[in-house]
Amino acid sequence: MKNYKVKLLIILGLVFPFSCEDYLDVAPDAVIDEEVVFSTFNNAQGFVEEMYALVVSYEQQTHTFQDFLLGDDGFVDRPTKASGDIDAGRFNDVIRDNFCYLNNHYNADYGSTGTNSANVANTNAFNRQRPGLYDGSLRGIRKANIVIENVENRDLMVNATQAEKDVILGQAYFFRAFFHNEIMKFWGRYPYIDRVIIDDFRIPRPETYKEVALRANEDYIKAIQLLPVNWDLEPYGQLTQGENRGRLTKGTAYAFQGKNLLLAASPLMKGNNVSINTYDYDTELCDMAVEAFSGILQLADQGRYALASWENYDDVFWRSPAPGTWPGSTEFIFSATGGSRGQATRFMASGVNRAIHTTSAGYEVISPTHNFIHNNFGMANGLSIEDDLSGNFGPPTYDPTQPFENRDPRFYRWHIIDGQIIDPGAGDPNHVAAQLWFENSSQKGFHRSTGAENIKIVNNTGYMWTKFYPKVDGKYHTRWNPIIDQYVGVRMHMRLTDVYLMYAEALHASRGATAVPSSYGLSAEGAINLLRNRAGIPNVHPNIVGDNNKFMDELRRERSVELSYEAHRWVDIRRWGVAHLDKYRRKLALDFPQDRSNFTETLLVDRICEFPQHYWLPFPAEQTQIYEGFPQNPGW
Repeated sequence: MKNYKVKLLIILGLVFPFSCEDYLDVAPDAVIDEEVVFSTFNNAQGFVEEMYALVVSYEQQTHTFQDFLLGDDGFVDRPTKASGDIDAGRFNDVIRDNFCYLNNHYNADYGSTGTNSANVANTNAFNRQRPGLYDGSLRGIRKANIVIENVENRDLMVNATQAEKDVILGQAYFFRAFFHNEIMKFWGRYPYIDRVIIDDFRIPRPETYKEVALRANEDYIKAIQLLPVNWDLEPYGQLTQGENRGRLTKGTAYAFQGKNLLLAASPLMKGNNVSINTYDYDTELCDMAVEAFSGILQLADQGRYALASWENYDDVFWRSPAPGTWPGSTEFIFSATGGSRGQATRFMASGVNRAIHTTSAGYEVISPTHNFIHNNFGMANGLSIEDDLSGNFGPPTYDPTQPFENRDPRFYRWHIIDGQIIDPGAGDPNHVAAQLWFENSSQKGFHRSTGAENIKIVNNTGYMWTKFYPKVDGKYHTRWNPIIDQYVGVRMHMRLTDVYLMYAEALHASRGATAVPSSYGLSAEGAINLLRNRAGIPNVHPNIVGDNNKFMDELRRERSVELSYEAHRWVDIRRWGVAHLDKYRRKLALDFPQDRSNFTETLLVDRICEFPQHYWLPFPAEQTQIYEGFPQNPGW
């Protein structure tokens, strides 16, 4: 008989109020045997809910919560942070970074030595109650295997109904696949651990990413079969009626099944670190992904999910419909649980200079790069800036001397640009306008109020981003208009817009832009136009639709805009096999004087990125030296 030390990882009620204490009514750190843990549904669900607490919140996991955009989309003016290490090619430093969501090995006491502090005893305000992604995923895999062994193989839940056993197993199968996927996104092919490992840990790395993804796919299929569509409608969900939104469902499993397959089909994974062609996908896996995404889109058509309207789009990111509820709106599919008010507000304000939103010292901020904005946020006519300037689609509308004019509505919705009024004031002496111009290192953007204050605002790139930053009645949150505590920003692991984008990508890669599969009556072109039309952007130009490679470029650009600043970018540019190209390596600022008489692109960082070395994080050297059969990633 095995004993389990049950360490209750309390899920704080900021985002999802459910807690494992609702189920497993034992003291923290209690040691109980497996027959007690799995004797009833309540006890078993208490054990399962610890896996929810191991899902890493990318945007709130790190030290200051302002270094979670690791691609070409953000610039942090502190090269010692994780994004700076990635820019410099120092990937071994990334996996040792105590303040990175990939690891989070920060000590239990701030500034002192200690152990990994992923437990409720840790009171350090800078470190959160979960391990990092790698360690947490391994813990989650082990917990999932414990559940499967005891519920399915040993049938210990003798006092539970079949529906209760099913949902316990469904969650375990989902999490076993999900936590493998979390590791695979950053480290690549990884052994699929499908048993509780005690002594025999010598599991060789598989030869390809695909074979691991197919193992995960089997678990997602089982999860789909076992999970409910809606917890609130099930007898076992009555205990937590109204608090079940964050729990796993069929829709969640369909979405992640499709994502697992699409990532495995992507050019980087198909090339298996030997070769890479950005338009070459595994079409068999793409077809399987389309089938999976069709499952959740059918649920959307039945009313389970829906795309948010343009008018209500802020509900997805930060605006809650009522006190005590969450953002996400009808697009919500899955997110990490818990957090604190301080974590959420730091994340929500991470794209806005501190001098605007707080009186605290320091200027740490994620500045959106000019290259990311220029290459992806196009024009109001629906064209990229490059296509608009080409003249192949009509007279150009982009004027390099007025780069902020005639742009995609999403450019204005999710950014603060120079001259924009942040707080209209109405006679208020603290009237605030964004001044993001650059003249020299001592005059790099100032806020000048009509009062006595003259506040220096360091700006690194010429823009600020505000996707999760509250704006009510025409006024953003500022230190003079403190409204941020009334809202909770959430970055989701999965939302419905992402599903449409991945569905379109998989379908186009396999069958083309206009093909309609038998599983769901929507083409890739139609899926992309749904999202563009929501923002008031015209359909994709027919000449672009007719060119397979160009339509894939346009589809990727649409993904970059819609999911901007949601921490998908670094995974995307790697799996597409483009991260080593100049367009994605070079981080740029847009410099201009206060009178906007000229605009100059300035190089901030030329990222070190070589294929295949900088496409995968290295494993700690000691892990690859334990036994033969676990080789290091290429180049390390």
